[in-house]
Amino acid sequence: MGPNIETFIGCDGTYEESRIVLFGAPFDSTTSFRPGARFGSSAMRHESFGLETYSPYQDKDLTDYEIFDSGDLELCFGSAEKALSDIENRAMQILSDGKFPLLLGGEHLVTLGSVRAVLKHHPDLHIIHFDAHADLRNDYLGAEFSHACVIRRCHDLLGDNRIHQFCIRSGDREEFRFAKEHTDFHPFTFDGLEELVNRLAQDKVPVYLTIDLDCLDPSLFPGTGTPEAGGVTFLQLLNAISLVCRTNVVAADVNELAPMLDTSGVSTATACKVLRELLLALQN
Repeated sequence: MGPNIETFIGCDGTYEESRIVLFGAPFDSTTSFRPGARFGSSAMRHESFGLETYSPYQDKDLTDYEIFDSGDLELCFGSAEKALSDIENRAMQILSDGKFPLLLGGEHLVTLGSVRAVLKHHPDLHIIHFDAHADLRNDYLGAEFSHACVIRRCHDLLGDNRIHQFCIRSGDREEFRFAKEHTDFHPFTFDGLEELVNRLAQDKVPVYLTIDLDCLDPSLFPGTGTPEAGGVTFLQLLNAISLVCRTNVVAADVNELAPMLDTSGVSTATACKVLRELLLALQN
């Protein structure tokens, strides 16, 4: 008889033996429209029992790998910077132990904490960013730490030509202008991803993959705080994940599921399947 600890399906390996470590960041205090992403990571664990551990897309099974789910952090909802510091510290611990941190949001701002840690280990880091939104505002209503600003804050750390954005279909005029001058910007689709992957893989560049699930068409994934018409299909996203995992991916995150905004449960089930496929694609 062991302790009753809920983990994502198939991710019940020991910390010592696992290469990939899941950790949740249930934070959504800067959400600009509909809150609820703080419940995303726990919902994914709870609903993952509806999945098989086997992926027919990749002919791989989670039970063949050691993956550790460390649960959710207890974060300060009153301070974005304190929450980011706690996320950074957890990611740093995982990286220092020679393991792969896979962060479950939460709103997209949580990515910044993880990126801060990864950049200390990999100063030549590149970010591949899937999202409906550019997230390049310098501030949102005066706040520089907002899910609307997370990629801009990452750009402050990485500089030009090291952030690669795909599927973007929303943002203000200044964000789109900034992207054209400072990031590798691919609006609406995954066009150009394969060429990018080939280049990064050849140079063995360390890559951080951040997946905002609202990159999906909201008719497929309505359970998110800021849905945007348009977007990619589930199979297009899976193909894009498989492509990116040909590169030297050193950390990743999946974010912006707000489970109570889709009472059918389809969005949570979709998020679970995206996470399963990402976990398996990373086993190479």
